[in-house]
Amino acid sequence: MSEKENQQNSQELQIQIPPEIQKGAYANNMVVAHTQEEFILDFILATPPVGTVNARVIVSPSHAKRIAQAMIENIQKYEARFGEVENIPAGLASDTITH
Repeated sequence: MSEKENQQNSQELQIQIPPEIQKGAYANNMVVAHTQEEFILDFILATPPVGTVNARVIVSPSHAKRIAQAMIENIQKYEARFGEVENIPAGLASDTITH
């Protein structure tokens, strides 16, 4: 590989976050569904008696797997710094993940 090709491959992607996205969206629940071609992640703000999907992210299966791995790695880093995250059984907390 030439030096020019190495430089092109090592260039960082500049990510821009529009102001309306910068504020983020709080979710205390999540529903995951999938088809053969994609995973659908619905992030929900549950405020009984209703819940509202406030973000939907659709990704390929391979990207879903990378997301899962990135989450595992970041939880491990978090726990190394701040201590173990309590694992509350599903159904006992408002921030459960539905499979």
